[in-house]
Amino acid sequence: MQQASIKQSEVKDQATGKDLSDEAILDRGKSVLVAESEAILDALSRLGDDFVGAVREVVNCRGRVCVTGVGKAGLIGAKIQATLASTGTLSYSLHPVEALHGDLGMAHPDDVILALSKSGGSELVRLLPLLKKMGCKVILLTANVESSAADHADYVLDIGATEEACPLRLAPSSSAAAMLAIGDALTLTVMQCKSVQPEQYATYHPGGALGRFLMKNDEVMRKGEDCPCVKEDVTLGQCYEAILKAPHRAGAAAVVDDKGQLVGIITHGDFFRMFKNHEKAADRRVCEVMTKDPKRIHQHGKVVDALALMREHAIDELPVVDDDNLLVGLIDIQDLVAKGFLGVGG
Repeated sequence: MQQASIKQSEVKDQATGKDLSDEAILDRGKSVLVAESEAILDALSRLGDDFVGAVREVVNCRGRVCVTGVGKAGLIGAKIQATLASTGTLSYSLHPVEALHGDLGMAHPDDVILALSKSGGSELVRLLPLLKKMGCKVILLTANVESSAADHADYVLDIGATEEACPLRLAPSSSAAAMLAIGDALTLTVMQCKSVQPEQYATYHPGGALGRFLMKNDEVMRKGEDCPCVKEDVTLGQCYEAILKAPHRAGAAAVVDDKGQLVGIITHGDFFRMFKNHEKAADRRVCEVMTKDPKRIHQHGKVVDALALMREHAIDELPVVDDDNLLVGLIDIQDLVAKGFLGVGG
């Protein structure tokens, strides 16, 4: 019996007769992206003096940026607010309905209001006059520059009125893409005007990969009692006791001279070899068996560079020094693993 086969190009929805072939599905997906990209390009053509004024207003804001909107515009606003906060601009979200029922107390006269509404209507029509009365400056992102909300805005950023990508031409899609793009343009332009540096950006992302990439050695190194340190003339036995006294398990002890400058290092491996192969090894002087002129890294260097050095030379502990080669700490591979550096740097 011949097996019946249905080609993907012939698949149709039995109820609607719609073409559900691979090609049709792919074409529809592409049409959405085309429609949304066209909406963003249309918004690009509308940027002008109000955008410049809005950027300056946010840069010079003495309070915080209050982002407000309803529905899908509110969700877009939440993303913009998060980007503002993560790039060094103090900001918060305020729901228009909740604001009219008590949350208006969150706003301050020094705040800049960033309002989002495709139609320029909704609860913003009631909220914006109240915020203006308080003394706040208002920036509005809208597709209706002649709306009631626009009448209460100091700066109106026109997202354009291109047709929605939605098959019904109803669900916010193209308009949402344009609104988000203009919000990013505003936020990232402000970021550039403020000259936010990678190190500053990283302070707002301490738990992420970027935060780890920019973390300095003095932020993760062991110091004080957790950094065993001995002089050159002590015995191996005394050095081992110093390691055991460290509150957290240490795998090595740094060796310094009378000035506190790094001259060597003694590791657990050194102890194992000495105690295995030499009688009365505990009485030997550290300077006889230590690794002289060990690898080291500066306290203000990046942890990822320290990790790369440790990997290159297959070492688990790395002394940290200052500009004068004075010992200030010790980086232990266990701590780097615990902080998520495993796999960082290749």
